Amino acid sequence: MAPRGPERKPAAKRKPAAVKRKPVARKTAAKRATRKSTPDITARAQEAGRNAFLAGLGFYGKAYDQAQEQFNSAQSQLEDRRKKADKLYKELVKRGKKVEKDAKIAIKDIDLPKLELDSLADRKKLDKQLKKAKARFAELKQNVRFKTAA
Repeated sequence: MAPRGPERKPAAKRKPAAVKRKPVARKTAAKRATRKSTPDITARAQEAGRNAFLAGLGFYGKAYDQAQEQFNSAQSQLEDRRKKADKLYKELVKRGKKVEKDAKIAIKDIDLPKLELDSLADRKKLDKQLKKAKARFAELKQNVRFKTAA
């Protein structure tokens, strides 16, 4: 029996020792891998969060720049329109002065008879002018009838 005993004992000792060593080695490697991967995941998560924040900030900045550009464009268009309006206003004033001057000259050129109170009081002159007016009216009346009848 002696030969069997020593064979079994060393074989029995070897199995538990080998079984214990393998899981211990695996746990240590797993812990090391977990410790190394945990900072990588944390760093990646922090970087992704920061990048998302920066993207939002960049979007806000771009929207602000576009709004500022549109405002400046509208303001420059408004200034251009004001300048054109001022120029047009000055041209209209200049044209108005010219028309006024021409009208005054035309009024001066018209030879209106000056009516005197004495001539109005003269009954003969008034009757003569009234007859002329009636004759002219009758003539116009006949011309209109003639044209309408034809």
